[in-house]
Amino acid sequence: MSSEGSIKVREGVWSGGDTIVAKAVARPMARFLRQEAASGVLLLAATAIALIWANLPGGLGESYAQLWETHLQFSIGSWEVLDKSLEKIVNDALMVLFFFVVGLEIKSELVVGDLSDARVAALPAIAAIGGMVIPALFYVAATAGSEGVNGWGVPMATDIAFAVGVLALLGPMVPHKLKLFLLTLAIVDDIGAILVIAVFYTKTIRFDWLSLAIGLLLVVMLLKRFRVWYTPIYVVVGIVIWYATFKSGVHATIAGVALGLLAPARPLLGERAFESIEDVMSGDLAGPAAVSDANWKMRESVAVTTRMASLVSPWTSFIIVPIFALANAGIKISGDSVSGALSSRVTLGIILGLVLGKPLGVWFATWLAVRLNVASLPEGVSMQHVFGAGAVAGIGFTVALFIAKLAFVDDNGQPAAFLDEAIMGILVASVLATLLGWFSLRRAAANQAGTPQADLPVQQTH
Repeated sequence: MSSEGSIKVREGVWSGGDTIVAKAVARPMARFLRQEAASGVLLLAATAIALIWANLPGGLGESYAQLWETHLQFSIGSWEVLDKSLEKIVNDALMVLFFFVVGLEIKSELVVGDLSDARVAALPAIAAIGGMVIPALFYVAATAGSEGVNGWGVPMATDIAFAVGVLALLGPMVPHKLKLFLLTLAIVDDIGAILVIAVFYTKTIRFDWLSLAIGLLLVVMLLKRFRVWYTPIYVVVGIVIWYATFKSGVHATIAGVALGLLAPARPLLGERAFESIEDVMSGDLAGPAAVSDANWKMRESVAVTTRMASLVSPWTSFIIVPIFALANAGIKISGDSVSGALSSRVTLGIILGLVLGKPLGVWFATWLAVRLNVASLPEGVSMQHVFGAGAVAGIGFTVALFIAKLAFVDDNGQPAAFLDEAIMGILVASVLATLLGWFSLRRAAANQAGTPQADLPVQQTH
């Protein structure tokens, strides 16, 4: 380990040199990008920029809306391939990659992760259900009888980037198994959000395009079965699947999730591949063909889900999601808008759902599962920790914004009433949930040393 902390300084690479740029910029930036909280920091910065930009005086503030409302058109002869605003392209195209990574993570968890073991997955899965149902009920109770009730899916969401970032900032005060609990909870929460988007926020369906998308997904399954591993084929077919889904009326991000779920979560080759690589490369006849074969064996010794997630995740975490926040979080803040939000049942419903409904739902579902002996608490995790994790899960930012954009649009896909109030509620709720989670987890850490776990059953091993 070098003096640069967790970042190894590699000789021969410019960032490993002794120049001022390498020392003051390159290596600190590498350390930042390796931190779990880094994507949350960039997301927060993009949100702040969007809010500041949208509220600049005169034409500067108006340029925010003008930019994202700019239409991009592309046609081939009489066939109009694309005619969407820049904001819609971000939400319907770029965010497909975000949901593709979500699909990869879900597949990995189902096959080789915590969700593959029913005993381990039971508690966070039950907690996630409570953390989705209770916030939705809080929202419906606050908005019952109004047109804003359609946004019930907004407070169900959890933003894993912010949630993990809060836990990372708390460091050793948070038990390791609580982090696993929250990550598994967030994965199940993502599954719930995807189902809500697909089932409840799809307004019209064109079955010709949907049939094409489903047919091509079957083609992908056949390609896998016939052991076709040439990646460019999947890229081309995946793009067509996205476009067919986009034209079908089902939200295009569902295509990203579906493709992620179809990716193999087990490697093509086993651990013995590395032994054969070592034998070949240590020989005197190791030439270009042997190197190429060794490279293929090394690549196929890692699951496709792992390889693709490591390739795409940095782009989604550090570029696409911040761009999404930049395109969607900019709302005009004035005395009238603030007073309108404060009196809005939509804003109140979202705040109640995320700030109170989430931690109470997660806590109650966990308590009930433990009391009924359906599951047990992980070792070192108390019910206070569970409440704190539920509060952190109330940071619904990215997916909450995404669902709000689907819930509060008119039949022509244009922003409808309540959208700004919903965004205001999401922003306020995310701040309050962060503070509640932070203080709850710090208090749980302070109390853990001298306080028994209230006689609740404890899971000793995974």
